[in-house]
Amino acid sequence: MYDETNLKPREALEVTVNIQDDLEKLSKFDAEIECEPPNNNFLRFEGTLKWNRQIYSLKNDNFLLRGTRLRNTEWAFGIVCYAGPDTKLMQNSNTPKFKRTKIDNWLNKIILGIFVFLFLMCSIMAIGCGFWEYNVGSKFRMYLSWESYISSNSRTGAIQMGLLVFFSYVILLNTVVPISLYISIEFIRLFQSKWIDWDNSMYYEPDNTQAQARTASLNEELGQIEYIFSDKTGTLTQNIMTFKKCSIRGKLYGDIPNENDDNNRIANELQAIKFIEQDNNFVWYDKTLIDTIDKNEDNDVNHFFTHLALCHTVVTEEQDDKIIYQAQSPDENALVTAARSFGFAFVNRTQSSITVRFRNKIETFDLLNILDFNNYRKRMSVIVRKHGQIILYCKGADSVIQERLDPSEKNIMTLTHDHLHKVASEGLRTLCLAWKELNANDYEKWAKKLKRATTSMQRREEQIDELYEEIEKNMKLLGMTAIEDKLQDGVPQCIERLTEAEIKIWMLTGDKIETAENIGFSCRLLTDNMIIKRIDVETEEDVMNELNRFRIELIEKIQQSFNIHIDDQNKRLNWKNLSIDEHKFTQHTNKQINSDDFQGFSLLITGHALIHALSDKLKMKFLELATMCKAVICCRVTPLQKSQVVELIMKHDKMIVLAIGDGANDVSMIQKAHVGIGISGQEGRQAVLASDYSIGQFRYLERLLLVHGRWSYIRISKFLRYFFYKNFAFTFCQFWFALYCGFSAQTIFDAFFVTCYNIFFTTCPVVVLGCLEQDISANHSITKPHLYIVGQKDKLFNRKVFVECALHGFISSCIIFFFSYLCILSSTESSGVTLTDFQTFGFMVATILVIVVNIENALEMWYWTGIYIFILLGTIALHFLLHFIMYSTILRITFKINYPYVGIFQVALKSGTFWFTLLLICAILLLPVVGRE
Repeated sequence: MYDETNLKPREALEVTVNIQDDLEKLSKFDAEIECEPPNNNFLRFEGTLKWNRQIYSLKNDNFLLRGTRLRNTEWAFGIVCYAGPDTKLMQNSNTPKFKRTKIDNWLNKIILGIFVFLFLMCSIMAIGCGFWEYNVGSKFRMYLSWESYISSNSRTGAIQMGLLVFFSYVILLNTVVPISLYISIEFIRLFQSKWIDWDNSMYYEPDNTQAQARTASLNEELGQIEYIFSDKTGTLTQNIMTFKKCSIRGKLYGDIPNENDDNNRIANELQAIKFIEQDNNFVWYDKTLIDTIDKNEDNDVNHFFTHLALCHTVVTEEQDDKIIYQAQSPDENALVTAARSFGFAFVNRTQSSITVRFRNKIETFDLLNILDFNNYRKRMSVIVRKHGQIILYCKGADSVIQERLDPSEKNIMTLTHDHLHKVASEGLRTLCLAWKELNANDYEKWAKKLKRATTSMQRREEQIDELYEEIEKNMKLLGMTAIEDKLQDGVPQCIERLTEAEIKIWMLTGDKIETAENIGFSCRLLTDNMIIKRIDVETEEDVMNELNRFRIELIEKIQQSFNIHIDDQNKRLNWKNLSIDEHKFTQHTNKQINSDDFQGFSLLITGHALIHALSDKLKMKFLELATMCKAVICCRVTPLQKSQVVELIMKHDKMIVLAIGDGANDVSMIQKAHVGIGISGQEGRQAVLASDYSIGQFRYLERLLLVHGRWSYIRISKFLRYFFYKNFAFTFCQFWFALYCGFSAQTIFDAFFVTCYNIFFTTCPVVVLGCLEQDISANHSITKPHLYIVGQKDKLFNRKVFVECALHGFISSCIIFFFSYLCILSSTESSGVTLTDFQTFGFMVATILVIVVNIENALEMWYWTGIYIFILLGTIALHFLLHFIMYSTILRITFKINYPYVGIFQVALKSGTFWFTLLLICAILLLPVVGRE
């Protein structure tokens, strides 16, 4: 389903199961279905089935989506609820949110500025034309007569001529507007994205997963990332869960009694116990629990593992006569597998029952209700019945379970809380297990209310949640589980290099604060020399107080580092003063402040505290402090909070943000961020499908940013600088010629050259530069991460760089035009042939312009390849070849046209003045560039 491979349980209603494949019964089944309007939510379906005056609830478990595949069943009869564009699949095929890069936004403003500049130049030309016509042109009307619609009055006629010339110059000088720029950029980006797709260094062989650029419009943004927001489970870790420890009614199991014990011997002893059906990947070292189960003396232990075998949504699948568990999450798989290994094996489920094998004894429980898990409830429950006893089993986050325990469980919760803290500090993921025996009459009343709620078409979800809350209370604590999720290979080294590149990394996870902190140290996001601030409070006032205390700590450290004096009153009250010191602090965090004793601040904040920290009242305070930290970890957060944190940084801090995750709960932040990265992992492909780029492992993010991102930014920046330069140089030559043609909108160049200048004579080399340029090798890009900073600081393309390109084009055009004019003025060859004709002058300026701008492009190129050299030389050669053909007498004779440039090519190339001028201007313009490079 939706490109995921793990099984999703689907079932028919009990009232329809008995129909089976009886076509006669099926044809007489005259039920009426009412369902919600078409929508794009894959995870929800609400409806009712009315039959025989009864109303039955329809939910997602009864709904098959278009595009899914049936497993473990040969066939299914159904009725179409949505068709065509109303299906969930088509509802999700809407055009995704279009993301624009920082450079794209710059270009939009620059292009607008260029249009303003174009109209300014045309206005100058129009005014110049008016003055020239009034003072000079009006006196030569007998030779150059005005059109009949032009007034014979000198002043009025001059004004009319100026207005007409304005529009002529709009056409003539529009070459300053880079019309082909966007086409060239998209081609370059497409080629850059292919480099990502073809990079075998980012190929993950175990899953046969290749890095993929799912968009071609954000490549250079990868070279400007300032913040990374990362999920933990499945993103930094492997999402392959292993049951490691458990606490049962206040007693902790799973520790190795003696570190010198031979682990393999213990494992072999475990396998020797006959009643344990051990999974090949499951190893347990604490023999105390094995002995307890073997003696069958502790009812709490039996109850604990019975809970694990019953409270889940796992389905079974037979492969080679073995039962394979298919779970919606790796956590559930690990827990059910552990229960089986300890002799409490889940065997099968139907709509109304769960079958479990206790050692060698098969028992079946009536499955009355499943109270589903979601990211907001953070828990799930099942209600089962055995021998007339109705029991609710619940598992979830410790904070959620603790709130719903009976007050008499306080002592057990205290012991369990200590165990939770201990295992979480080891980096293990924890869940708490609770249970409750239900009175039959109370349950029947509750079940009736639930049935009414599930068949309601108004506020169904809210009503169901309220009923879940009603029954999930006053429970007894069974214990907790601790699951290990190891880091992916290369994660610590990757984070270390990204941090050296001055990228701030925030980890957003649903785990406990202790677990998240331990993983933070393991992956080197946190270090022992950091000052770590923990905010684990629940009220708005407490959050504000914690932020204020943290602020004072920050300012005191700034004082120590920079000898800045801030009085106590400002420490307590004045947040505005922080902005100046914040700037100093963040600028020097990785330089002056870093030492062996202190490596900056880090912040750990829980989901409860984050609710208040993101409120309108506190979000700016939280933002100011969090952005001064080298690392931030948000724990116990919901998908919505992940998205809100990303949005806060994007909206108020104006930083380029990347979000990376592997699951459906990461989709919102992936779509919200400037760049979204999806990891194809254990939780399916929803994150990948919502992403801009996909990779197989977190460690490949290092190469994606430091190599491909940095190269893409450099390539696009160099391309833009050169593109604007060559356009300004070309256009200003036309501008200068207006001074000598009476502002009459005459072009200095042949129309053929004007057409070919961008298409054939200058664009190809710079496009190759944009596709292939590398200032340093990929290995050096990774080992020298500080070089990444140029993209973060916009050093290669910004307003200043654009103005410099325009001025460069302005100066180049001045030198090319006026030096050519001075050199050719009154110049005569030894043969007596004069070179002062307009056509020769235009060809000379055009040739020098093509050679200068192409050699300048070559001098900008660091990574010379055979392809680039061929295209560069071929472009210049093409200029001469096409002009030879166009200016030859053969063309005139063949097509019998009167072409004023015929013979100019031969005259110019035979002229020593032409070659002298070419070499002189090239030396004047290119030698400074050579010296600079």
